[in-house]
Amino acid sequence: MTGGHTPRSRRRTAALALASALLALSACNGPAGSGEGAATPLPVASEPVPLGPWRLVLDEEFDGTALDTSRWATCYDWNRDGCTNSGNNELQWYLPQQVSVRGGELTLTAQRHDTRGSDGKTYPWRSGMVSTGRDQWYGEPRRTFTYGYVEASVRVPAEAGMFPAFWMMPASRFTPPEIDIMEFLGSTSTVHMYVHWIEPDGERARQRGTFGPADFSGRFHVYGVLWEPYALVWYVDGVERLRVTNPERIPDVPMEVLLNLAVGVPEAPPAAVDEARMQVDWVRVWQH
Repeated sequence: MTGGHTPRSRRRTAALALASALLALSACNGPAGSGEGAATPLPVASEPVPLGPWRLVLDEEFDGTALDTSRWATCYDWNRDGCTNSGNNELQWYLPQQVSVRGGELTLTAQRHDTRGSDGKTYPWRSGMVSTGRDQWYGEPRRTFTYGYVEASVRVPAEAGMFPAFWMMPASRFTPPEIDIMEFLGSTSTVHMYVHWIEPDGERARQRGTFGPADFSGRFHVYGVLWEPYALVWYVDGVERLRVTNPERIPDVPMEVLLNLAVGVPEAPPAAVDEARMQVDWVRVWQH
């Protein structure tokens, strides 16, 4: 398989990630920090250690030859023949044909191609995304989650100018709050992790963590977040990299799961880049 992994080895990596998450919860004094740089690695068990009544509520292996649209939408709630995120000044227009499933993997493909959006603008790129949310503004989300352990095995593209992300947004359709499990901004050597919230005075705020350097585009990596009322804990390949324990910063509303390959944040791709792919082997959500 791509990156030298086999499906079995990637599934075992997922088990190790969950084990680390649950081990971290069992510690009375887990490692704390601002999230700038690496935290002290946690012990990793050889098998899952279910310290509590956990159950697997979403287990997506991307089997078959097409996306399961009963589980996944291919746009944001404001979908009208495609969509984009204008708040980030992104360069792509998301379209369902940029999302494919083959060989047990989901692929989101970004291509340089002038694309007329239903908002009347022309975008220089088209790309793909998936969400457990709605097909359109007045629809119902497919799946939402409040608390749990959310993880995915992802290989990000090496091409410059891409903005791959694995994140969660409220089912209310308004952010913040927001949990960014994984983002790559301007480089594939450092992963960014964020939580966004609104302060009591109404101001928007966020806390960031980073981990690297590493060649994240060279193979699949497992990105996860443990979301509990008293803590948010981010993991990369089963090792804790950021912890937030201030309850005012921790979301307490139902949220959707999203994976997308945006383009042009923070900078546009160089002229030599015409295509990039983000691959996803699996997505899982565990809850008590």
